[in-house]
Amino acid sequence: MIMIDYNGIAIGNIITQRLDTDENMIRHMILNSIRMYRKKFTQQYGEVVIVSDNGGNWRKDVFPQYKFSRKKNRDDSSMDWNEVFRITNMVLDEIKENFPYKVVHQYGCEADDAIAHIAFQTEEFGMHEPIMIVSADKDFAQLQTMKHVSQFSNMTKKFIKEDNPRHQLLSLILSGDASDGVPNVLSDDNVFVEGRRQTPLSAKKKALLMENPHALGDDVYRNFLRNKKLIDLSQTPPSVIKDIINNFNGQDQESNKAKVFPYLVEKRCKNLIEVVQEFI
Repeated sequence: MIMIDYNGIAIGNIITQRLDTDENMIRHMILNSIRMYRKKFTQQYGEVVIVSDNGGNWRKDVFPQYKFSRKKNRDDSSMDWNEVFRITNMVLDEIKENFPYKVVHQYGCEADDAIAHIAFQTEEFGMHEPIMIVSADKDFAQLQTMKHVSQFSNMTKKFIKEDNPRHQLLSLILSGDASDGVPNVLSDDNVFVEGRRQTPLSAKKKALLMENPHALGDDVYRNFLRNKKLIDLSQTPPSVIKDIINNFNGQDQESNKAKVFPYLVEKRCKNLIEVVQEFI
């Protein structure tokens, strides 16, 4: 199974390639990226599954400050983000309608949750199907505790290999993730929202907490649990996991193979028509 982080390839390429909000150009870029990764990995890992973020993220219910800065950064950007999201969501709908790939766009969670729990399902039921995750997101390294899971970064074009995923996850929980608005364990919930600097987490204190998360008192342990809930992908609420798995298992896109060529003709994707077999 090749699980592609849709937002990662779509938004990532728009930003790095500084694409204008041209509908045809963005569609071609997204489809060509999927084709490229399918061609690269399908022989070893099987078919593509497209996984995307959706609204109603459960993390914002437990931590309202989650990803606070991303909205501000977009508001300050010259990019027309409403148009970007309109186009990328439209193309996602087109893929689900016209391509033989399962599309998991589950309300209430992020792509991270869906990718993680589809992978966990293969381990739980003893299938151990080889899985390639196409994403630059460092959070997925924690899934390499499962030996059948690998990751390839769409940004660096390199494999991401984590020799000690449990240690990496614990380190990330302690350090937090500023890009997602998650402070380190020495800092309070509102440090980013109020524009303050985090309390520095020294190497010595971090090593102490790696050994014992209780070592620096109740407040720090409370923040440790806060970060674990937000970062550890095993913490997804059971109701969300159930929705993800039902969504994934309930799809059968095989009949869409016949739709790919007419769709590419309709959208005038000339270069992709020439390699249509690489989609199916």
